[in-house]
Amino acid sequence: MMHWLQQWLDPIIFSLLGAMFFVVVWLAIERWLYFRKARPERFFSVEEARIETTRNLTLIASIGANAPYVGLLGTVLAIMLTFWQVGQAGNLSTQAIMLGLAMALKATAGGILVAIPSMMLYNALLRRAEVIQLQVQARHAQV
Repeated sequence: MMHWLQQWLDPIIFSLLGAMFFVVVWLAIERWLYFRKARPERFFSVEEARIETTRNLTLIASIGANAPYVGLLGTVLAIMLTFWQVGQAGNLSTQAIMLGLAMALKATAGGILVAIPSMMLYNALLRRAEVIQLQVQARHAQV
């Protein structure tokens, strides 16, 4: 089990983070293109505008909020693997432990690198959705 984990931990964690980032970018582009075409007069009600403009934003926010946990999971598993390897080797080399721990932290860094742009995109897209909703609300208040 540990040999399998040693071989596949990084590819699994970084593939998952890469897929999460791909989904965020894909959805952000979809929303951006949608917002470019969205006009307040296209919506019959404020509720319809809210539903249409916030579509997919929850998934972007969820990925942004959970990417650090995926990275943390990779870090915890890599730390466990490092301690297992040190135990198997039978030596307590500070160099081996520090190298293993330093390499384990790259998964957390990867998770943070996915989370920061995801949350920035989410906030920017949410603001645009709110502006459209307010425009629809103002338009319906005039009628």
